[in-house]
Amino acid sequence: MAGEIAIGFAGNPNCGKTTLFNAYTGANLKVANWPGVTVEKKEGRFRFHDSEYRLVDLPGAYSLTCYTMEEQVTRQYILSDEVDVIIDVADASALQRNLYLTLQLIELGKPVILALNMMDIVEKRGMEIDTHRLPEMLGIPVIPVSARRKTGLDILMHAAAHHVGKPSDVPLIHHHGGGASTQSTRPGHKHQHHSEFAMVYSDKIEDKIDQLTEALQARYPELPNYRWHAIKLLEGDRELLKKYPVNCPDVLDRSYEQDIINEKYDFIDEIIQEVVVNREERTAVTDWADELLTHRFWGLPIFLGIMALVFFLTFTVGDWLKEYFQLGLDWFSGGVLGWLDAMGVAPMLTSLIVDGIITGVGGILTFLPNIIILFLALAFLEDSGYMARVAYVMDGIMGKLGLSGRAFIPMILGFGCSVPAVMASRALENKRDRYKTMLITPFMSCSARLPIYVLFSEMFFADHAMLAAYSMYLLGLVVAVACAFVMRLAEGGKSTGSALLIELPEYKAPSGHTIFIYVWEKVKDYLSRAGTIIFVASILMWVLLNFGPGGYSGGDMSDTFGSLLGRWLVPFFAPIGLGYWQIVVALLAGVSAKEVVVSSCAVLFSVNNVNSAAGMASLSAILGSMGFGPANALALMTFSLLYIPCAATLATIKREAGSWRWMLFAAGFQVAVAWGVSFVVYQIAGAVLG
Repeated sequence: MAGEIAIGFAGNPNCGKTTLFNAYTGANLKVANWPGVTVEKKEGRFRFHDSEYRLVDLPGAYSLTCYTMEEQVTRQYILSDEVDVIIDVADASALQRNLYLTLQLIELGKPVILALNMMDIVEKRGMEIDTHRLPEMLGIPVIPVSARRKTGLDILMHAAAHHVGKPSDVPLIHHHGGGASTQSTRPGHKHQHHSEFAMVYSDKIEDKIDQLTEALQARYPELPNYRWHAIKLLEGDRELLKKYPVNCPDVLDRSYEQDIINEKYDFIDEIIQEVVVNREERTAVTDWADELLTHRFWGLPIFLGIMALVFFLTFTVGDWLKEYFQLGLDWFSGGVLGWLDAMGVAPMLTSLIVDGIITGVGGILTFLPNIIILFLALAFLEDSGYMARVAYVMDGIMGKLGLSGRAFIPMILGFGCSVPAVMASRALENKRDRYKTMLITPFMSCSARLPIYVLFSEMFFADHAMLAAYSMYLLGLVVAVACAFVMRLAEGGKSTGSALLIELPEYKAPSGHTIFIYVWEKVKDYLSRAGTIIFVASILMWVLLNFGPGGYSGGDMSDTFGSLLGRWLVPFFAPIGLGYWQIVVALLAGVSAKEVVVSSCAVLFSVNNVNSAAGMASLSAILGSMGFGPANALALMTFSLLYIPCAATLATIKREAGSWRWMLFAAGFQVAVAWGVSFVVYQIAGAVLG
């Protein structure tokens, strides 16, 4: 076939679509943003059987109803003349969830091929899919593939090349009315649509589709695919109602979106019953677990209990491993100091290397075991299918706060890193919801704050360190929920959010490979921050604390630029128990990256290997002599939890909102909330702890 063939890869999130796309394109990949929106666009080219193929990895979408920015981009591209064939990538192990998008794609009237990905998982679960019956019911080619094992790729691309310009070339064979086989219509049905369309609705809906089709043909004679446009008008699609208005008040008497959704799922159930074998046992296990884990009353306490277990492991196992990192850092620091002294290096340069770089960066690296354990646990929960249940459990609570249940998904991501969490707010269809979610998501305790909790909770709360650190995660969640509730009251109690539509996946044993990739990416990011942001911040902190108006201080910090800046801001921090210029400077440095608060404390108080037993004892003694006690430590952890997020998160908020003003407002709002909550915590802790 001559010329370039344009193929769009569509599919639900996490269906393996991007893995399949990468299997074809390899390194021939171009990544940019779709014009006008902050949604990633991936394109690649390759040759197959003397033909050029241009592949486009469309954003993951559950439907084409434009609930989200990703769904809007996917629909606009598919409706354009740029695409020749759509490859709908479906997770074969969750076929019921994936087929809703498949039916919508088929209704668009474009050539569609269904790629059944993850067939190896289907076989492992003892299930079978009838790949002969499925294309008969859908009227499109169905090709089993495995993106991970790279099997079925040539067959899929051969089918795509053959399918160009052929919206449907597979005979439709439906079974209706007692199992009779027919290619025309079920007995007694007055419409002759079953030989034409995979998805045929009830008589009432079909009558309305026919009437709207006639009205559209009369008013818009050049319009392609009248049936799809008629269906979208019945669903109350705002974009098409505005673009293609018709005068049919008796037909468009209300929105029929829910009716159409229900009938689609009825047909999907019919398909699953006919083509999927041996799924009952697996479904029964999932249903039994969900009765408990998504229970109306017990679901949330179970989630909190699971997170408590995660932090127990983070502290116990992480601290055990951390001791070996501390020994290595002590050996390295002592060796470098001895070598520099032997080489006769100037005291100022020695101080920069040992007291600035090694103390700052090394102090952060010793927390690596705690970080690894935390991400291992989160990856396990995510890959097992449990985190989707958490979003479902929180849907009702978020709805009462005036937010969509989808808003809790970015908040969950915030436990890992605030940057992707803020980016995930794109999934919210309502602009006001997106802005509110970006405002409260940074209150969720990201992994970068963990070193602060570990250090100060172990110094001041000993046997209760894990509980003190865990309380910060709960406090972040409570503050986020409270802020959302207050914002709803300020809006007059209006609920702008819609219900969370989410298909709960079956539970599965987490993939070791998937968990390794997830943890490695997070650890690599942590190490890159240690080697870049924290490295630079440690040097800048050393300069601020060793130079002042009179030049190099020679180790006396009392008249340095850092101390002058800290003392100027002390009155603002004093009411919340943080009126110490060293603590103020550490918090200011933490805007670059939250881990820098710990490395800055190590530099500020001249404590080598601050995370070791000796280092913590030394820092605790210094702080104690200044009057800094457990109440101050709780206030410090609280302020670190809630104040301005890191610079990368602020930049992401600016990019997602498209406004410097909103970014500055968000930063000011978070500082105000941090100050207010820290004040309350400090007063209560001071009264209780003395």
